[in-house]
Amino acid sequence: MAEESDLEKTEPASGRRLEQAREEGQVPRSREIGAFLILLVSASAFWFVGPWMMQRTTAIVRRGLTLDEHLLRDPQTMLLRFADLSLDALVSFAPLLLVLVVAALISPFLLGSWNFSLKVLSPDLGRLDPIKGLSRLISWSGLLELVKAVAKALLVGGVATWVLWSERNDIFALFGQSIEVGLSSAGYLVNYSFLMIVMAMLLIVAIDVPFQLWQYHDKLKMSKQEVKQEGKEMEGNPEVKGRIRQLQREAARKRMMGAVPTADVIVTNPTHFAVALAYKSGMGAPKVLAKGMGEIAMKIREIGAENGVPMLEAPPLARALYRHADLDQEIPSGLYAAVAEVLAYVYQLANWRQVGGNYPMPPHEIVVPAELVPEVVNG
Repeated sequence: MAEESDLEKTEPASGRRLEQAREEGQVPRSREIGAFLILLVSASAFWFVGPWMMQRTTAIVRRGLTLDEHLLRDPQTMLLRFADLSLDALVSFAPLLLVLVVAALISPFLLGSWNFSLKVLSPDLGRLDPIKGLSRLISWSGLLELVKAVAKALLVGGVATWVLWSERNDIFALFGQSIEVGLSSAGYLVNYSFLMIVMAMLLIVAIDVPFQLWQYHDKLKMSKQEVKQEGKEMEGNPEVKGRIRQLQREAARKRMMGAVPTADVIVTNPTHFAVALAYKSGMGAPKVLAKGMGEIAMKIREIGAENGVPMLEAPPLARALYRHADLDQEIPSGLYAAVAEVLAYVYQLANWRQVGGNYPMPPHEIVVPAELVPEVVNG
């Protein structure tokens, strides 16, 4: 049961999934919002520039229906006259055509933005498969599209029928009117029809847009397993990352242990902590070559003993160095004085080994600033 629940697509699409869908040309689309915007823009254009268009159209019709004997006898002149009338008609309807083009280009932004994908242009023979095409037609999605198309046709058709019936007297009256009056009346009927159809389309858009958005995101839903897999791909496999970190720690530990024989002294706790220090000519301050606690501290002491590195038990200093001094870095300035006592003892011990004399006594009361002692800080 747990495996089945992991495979069910119950999780919302991630940002990466949405981006991949856009790259494949999958974006929310609503044909109804494009049709609504075109109708709305057309109605607005007719409302604002309709009188001007009607005047231009009236003039074109008058010129087209006015013939003289010269035009009838000269075909070349008739062609020029036809071209002139066509150009005037194009100029008259240019504002309407322009706003329609703008509306067609703007409509995709209402659900997101333009999306250009080369993957959509790539050939896909699966689209030519009649069986797959038939399965899409008889699917729930195809059935919903059919219901939506029928409902839209009934609504728009019903509104159009109601408009024609309610304005039937004005429509029939057009046949008995002059050109100027008839065109003006026709313009009013066109604007009124557009307004009614736009109102009907607004209802369709109000239903279709949320449905298209829901359907789009529902198709892109992910299962819990897919979410986990995507997380691994984005962040890296935790097991692989853990193994890499383990190998890095082992490599760093090997380098650290390799530096222990070159240390001047190893400060111990005596058993829980061990810090190997070195101070060579040219250094600004003593440097930490190795540090560790538990088994690592034991290994540092073993390597130091094998290579004759001096060791000094100084629990507070060892704990302070382990907590506040970084590997391969100089010690904090607050520990200069305490480490100087240790190094002075180391130099005295080296001198005793060379020339003999009285055995140097190791320092017993090494003063460490209270703020650098871990027990004091934690307390």
